[in-house]
Amino acid sequence: MDMEEEISRIRKEVENCRKCELWKTRKNPVPGEGPLLPKVMFIGEAPGFNEDAKGRPFVGRAGEVLDNALEAIGLERKEIYITNVLKCRPPGNRDPKPEEIRNCTPYLDRQISLLRPGIIVTLGNFATSYILEKFGFKADGIGKVHGKIFGVSNLLIRAKILPMYHPAVILRNSNLFENFMEDFRVLKTLMQK
Repeated sequence: MDMEEEISRIRKEVENCRKCELWKTRKNPVPGEGPLLPKVMFIGEAPGFNEDAKGRPFVGRAGEVLDNALEAIGLERKEIYITNVLKCRPPGNRDPKPEEIRNCTPYLDRQISLLRPGIIVTLGNFATSYILEKFGFKADGIGKVHGKIFGVSNLLIRAKILPMYHPAVILRNSNLFENFMEDFRVLKTLMQK
């Protein structure tokens, strides 16, 4: 199987997806982007206004926070694969509904099994809950699990999962900024192993 073809196939499926109602209100789906053999995959919750407008993940203010944090640890966005649990923007940036998560995550699952990142960074509660539960861990709230490393090793993937606060939270609560940056320092250490 050619990875580029398969990633392209997932992108086309997302563009044509009608599994839930979100396709009716979106401007552009946001399948994800990055290198085919990423060491790190970042997973957010869902596209926001700017992402929906441009069809790319993390291009608004939260994306700036993410880019600055990456730069602080010597990483460039082009080195990571970045995607979301949902590939379409929920109206008004509301929380994803359980059925939307159920309908959309098969795309994410395929991205993970195809790209096989060594490190999966989950941003916020929705991404963290989905990924931790998928790999058999108890999904406590992000306040309890951020910065902790969860090891996964099975027939499909060997990876470290690192939950972090979502960058959008940092925009709303600057008191969490130091925790956010400390988690990025944990990521830097993980990448050096």
